Amino acid sequence: MLQIRELDEIQKRLLKEVADLHKVPEGAFNIRANGESAGRVSTENIEIIPKEGGSGLDIRIKPGTKNESVHIPVVLTKSGLTEVVYNDFYIGENADVIIVAGCGIDNCGPKDSQHDGIHRFYVGKGAKVRYVEKHYGSGNGAGKRILNPGTEVYMEEDSYAEMEMVQIKGVDDTNRTTTAELAAGAKLVVRERLMTHGEQNAISTYVVNMNGEGCSADVVSRSVARDNSYQKFDAKLVGNAACNGHTECDSIIMDQGRILAVPGLEANNVEAALVHEAAIGKIAGDQLIKLMTLGLTEQEAEEQIINGFLK
Repeated sequence: MLQIRELDEIQKRLLKEVADLHKVPEGAFNIRANGESAGRVSTENIEIIPKEGGSGLDIRIKPGTKNESVHIPVVLTKSGLTEVVYNDFYIGENADVIIVAGCGIDNCGPKDSQHDGIHRFYVGKGAKVRYVEKHYGSGNGAGKRILNPGTEVYMEEDSYAEMEMVQIKGVDDTNRTTTAELAAGAKLVVRERLMTHGEQNAISTYVVNMNGEGCSADVVSRSVARDNSYQKFDAKLVGNAACNGHTECDSIIMDQGRILAVPGLEANNVEAALVHEAAIGKIAGDQLIKLMTLGLTEQEAEEQIINGFLK
C-alpha cells in the first residue's frame, strides 16, 4: 500500500466532480495528482501494479470477483503540465465489478494543461464490468484544459461491458476515441453525455467490430452545443457475424453552436442487423413556454430542460 498523500482543497473538489469522492474510497484505488500517485491500495482480489517509468497502471481483477470496485481518478492543478498515461485492465472470467475513472483539470495559469489517458480493457469470458468516466475542467487561466481519452475494449465470449462517458463542463478541447472487439455473445452498452460551451471543441469517434455470433452493441450519445462550440460524433458499427448493432446521436444545438453527426454501418454478414438514428435540433418553444408559465425565467427553463436531457 502506498501512503495516502494529503490533497489540497482544489484537488479534493476535482475528485468530487469526477469520481464522487468525498473521502478515501473503499476497495482498490489509485489517485493520481499532477503526474504522481497520491495514494494506492490493492485488495485481495484487485491488484494495482504501476508500470515501469510511472507511465500508468496494470489493474488485475481475479476471476469470480463480485461486488467490488476500483477507483482511478486523475487531477491536474499545475498549469503547463502534459502527460500520457496507459492503464490496462485485466478482468477475470465471471467477475462482476465497477471501475470509476475520470480526470479533472483546474488551470489558472497561462499555459495549456493536458491529460491523455489510454485505457485498455480485457474482459474475460462471462465477466461483467461497469465503467464510469467523467471529465471536468475549471480555472480562470488563459491556458486550455485538454483531455484526450482513448479507450480500447476486448470482449471475450458472453461478456458484458457498460460504459458511461460524461463531459459536462470546462474542457476546452477533447478528442475521444473508442474501439471495441466483440466475441460471440458479448454485449457492449455505451452512454455518452456531453456539453460544450464557449469556443470548446469535442470530437467523439467510435468503431465497434462485432465479430462473434450473437454479440451486440448499443452506442448512444446525448449532447448539447452552446455558444460558439463545435461537436462531432462519428460512430461506426461493423457487423462481421450474426449480430445486432444500434447507434444513436441525439443533440440540442443553441446559440452559434455547430454539430456534425456521422453515421457508419458496415454489414459483412447477411445476419448482421444494424441501425443508426440521429436527431439535432433546438429546444422546442412549447417546452420553454410550459416551464415559464410555472414561474421560471427563460434562462431557468432552458437549464431545466438541458439538465433533464443530459441525465
